[in-house]
Amino acid sequence: MADHEITQLLNDWSQGNKEAFEDLVPAVYDQLRKIAAGLMRRERPDHTLQATALLHEFYFRLARQRTMNWQDRQHFYTFAAKVMRLILVDHARQTKALRRGGEDAVKVPLTPDLPWLGSEPDNWLDLNRVLDKLEALDANKVRIVELRFFLAFTTDEIADLQSVSKSTVDRELRFIKSWLYTELNGAGTAHSA
Repeated sequence: MADHEITQLLNDWSQGNKEAFEDLVPAVYDQLRKIAAGLMRRERPDHTLQATALLHEFYFRLARQRTMNWQDRQHFYTFAAKVMRLILVDHARQTKALRRGGEDAVKVPLTPDLPWLGSEPDNWLDLNRVLDKLEALDANKVRIVELRFFLAFTTDEIADLQSVSKSTVDRELRFIKSWLYTELNGAGTAHSA
């Protein structure tokens, strides 16, 4: 289905057309499955939640949305990535609550592709906490994180979408990585050793 057709389905659905939602689900399934798989790829292999279950939980939450004004398909996919990330955070909280009842300081191992995200459930809690803090400072930086690391956009695509130069996006990503590294390693938190 063409991009403009997906955008039209999103608009129709936001206007209350329930049939549009039913038509939308198969049209966006493959892209949403890629987002879920990308998020799950960063999880440990024995994670109790799988990509399909993550996607189904997202659809369950999406179906309960009452009012949403979708700007375009990109807005929808960014929203999907954020909701899936929050589902993983909720799952991590539940897992942590079952394992132990306390708040422990967690050091997030850094990896080359996502420098602040490891494979433990607690890492989603840390990532969510830090992204919330960054969003309070600069919501656009969190949008860049979502586009680059959750939706796998290239820096050129992000630059085009944000109407800025690629060098601006590269500079923002360098800052974001540095800031997240500092926050997740404890220098910007009370957890610092």
